[in-house]
Amino acid sequence: MKKNRWVLRMMVLLVICGALNMTVSLAAEAGSSGDPLVTLSYLNDTFMSTIMQNVDQKIAARNSQLAQSGGLLPSGGTGAVFSVVTLSSGQTLTGDIGCEVMLRVGTAVCAASSSPGLIDETTAGTLNNGGALAQNHLYMMTIENRGVRATAATTKLLVRGSYTIS
Repeated sequence: MKKNRWVLRMMVLLVICGALNMTVSLAAEAGSSGDPLVTLSYLNDTFMSTIMQNVDQKIAARNSQLAQSGGLLPSGGTGAVFSVVTLSSGQTLTGDIGCEVMLRVGTAVCAASSSPGLIDETTAGTLNNGGALAQNHLYMMTIENRGVRATAATTKLLVRGSYTIS
């Protein structure tokens, strides 16, 4: 009779262990901190498609926002990209601080009341009042009331930043 009790106790213990094992297995969710194993097929099939959908939504929202604001170049001569500006002889383009210009066609000179006039980013030099701009060099206005005066009948500049023409 004592042998039967020992077998019965062993059977009850095995049933309890099995029930606990099933409970723990069902409670652990795949990919959670309790079960951190992630398969390649999960990453490729589920996770990547979710990420790509989120990225597509963000891009669509940003494109919509840009379209509502008038595109990449806001009005008034400001922007993060270069725009082509055409000047006639004697016209002066005056840029805000940080405005960049590049002479593409014609001739132009620096228009500044003091030194330095413009910073030549291409050569890391300076250009003072009346100094001729070199074609395809990038110039920056680092002080207020700095600009470029056209000396040819038609002068074309690439301009990035805020500016006024007088």
